[in-house]
Amino acid sequence: MKFAVIVFPGSNCDRDMYHAAKEILKEDTDLVWYENSNLENYDAILLPGGFSYGDYLRSGSVAATSKIMQQIKDHAAKGKPVLGICNGFQILLEAGLLPGAMLRNKNLAFMCHQEELQVANNSTMFTTQYEAGEVVRYPIAHGEGNYFCDESTLADLQKNNQIVFTYKNNPNGSVADIAGIINKEGNVLGMMPHPERAVEELLGSADGVKLFQSIVNNWRETHVVNA
Repeated sequence: MKFAVIVFPGSNCDRDMYHAAKEILKEDTDLVWYENSNLENYDAILLPGGFSYGDYLRSGSVAATSKIMQQIKDHAAKGKPVLGICNGFQILLEAGLLPGAMLRNKNLAFMCHQEELQVANNSTMFTTQYEAGEVVRYPIAHGEGNYFCDESTLADLQKNNQIVFTYKNNPNGSVADIAGIINKEGNVLGMMPHPERAVEELLGSADGVKLFQSIVNNWRETHVVNA
């Protein structure tokens, strides 16, 4: 399987994402500068955390208008996996690939610590290695991680089982304790916590490995069936 880690000006978690896919999973992985828009030969797209374009206007808003985003949208439309973490999640929201928006944390402060999450949906291509309701520990690192959507959108997310991760102790004020959501088609996941920073016990948790392993396993199963 071949991963592309998209690097924007201001990305700072791209090496963590690369390490998770390349060094932990031993999969073919490239760091792809945002101006290089040919993603045709990649099987999965990873949008890392950081402060793309310095978070000017709104977090992720400028990156969402960059040329490479059309390639990412085309990639998603083909059913290929797209994972956005932290700033990557913000970019997916701004680009319209996921519903909702991000607000400032309820305490108006940047937060950086470990959080316990619950796996609310373990039937996605990103979570099949987890048990339903499993509690995992991922770090968070954000100032604008307060997920918001209107009541109608929340009802749709709940009805369609699109809420994938929830906070056990909501740190930022996110509606319905949401930490991560998926699109209706099930191939675009956005989340604020950092599974790529939870891939070795030395880091305080290895719970994130299962997320990346889920992507690889589901991709291989699909391609073996279609081979």
